[in-house]
Amino acid sequence: DKLIFVFLFFLQRVHCSPKVHADIVDVTNVIKGLVTLKDIPKIGIICGSGLGEIGDIIKESQILPYSKIPGFPLTNVVGHKGNLVFGYLGGKYVVCLQGRFHPYEHQMNLALCALPVRIMHELGVEILIISNAAGGINEHFKRGDMMLIRDHIFMPGLAGFSPLVGLNGDEWGPRFVSLHNQYDEALRAKGMQVAKQLDITMHEGIYVMNGGPQYESAAEIEFFKRIGGDALGKCLPCSDF
Repeated sequence: DKLIFVFLFFLQRVHCSPKVHADIVDVTNVIKGLVTLKDIPKIGIICGSGLGEIGDIIKESQILPYSKIPGFPLTNVVGHKGNLVFGYLGGKYVVCLQGRFHPYEHQMNLALCALPVRIMHELGVEILIISNAAGGINEHFKRGDMMLIRDHIFMPGLAGFSPLVGLNGDEWGPRFVSLHNQYDEALRAKGMQVAKQLDITMHEGIYVMNGGPQYESAAEIEFFKRIGGDALGKCLPCSDF
């Protein structure tokens, strides 16, 4: 008889609740063990639909697929590659998400959708740049125009679907969070200045988030226009918290 030796290698799996700070720290440490950080990434970027190529132009990049990060949600939307990319962009060391998470993919678990942002915070990110493709409802907008978000109307949040629902830990800050100047005024001014220098049409406006995945009805679009909305989408601001 021959003896067959079978060696089993078990990868350490870290349970992660997106609402437990200690779990976020554990996953962050796993990420640090899977890549070699060359600096603290103080700038985070989330690529929206059609903008994943931002991650492809990062220099000296280290690419970590979401599938290798324990507890990390996966994205199934076309055009979202599903990678965490570290490297240099414009001379700054950044971390970039090639693909975001939509609540309608994850049973409206908005805390899970915010998990990558909380991990970015633990990695040292101080400035977060989020992009997405949205539908313009402001009649002064033209197809292909860009808009900086000045403020938002968070429809799921108004119905009780918020990343902040549940017990609040002191590590996350105060229980009742002020959203005043959530979209930093100084950074918006810088964005408008750069757009002008590059001759890019740039607006500022109010972004409306709906749960999706269905598009808005004609009546809903008219309603959002009347309450001040300029653009509609199915992500932001649930990933801001």
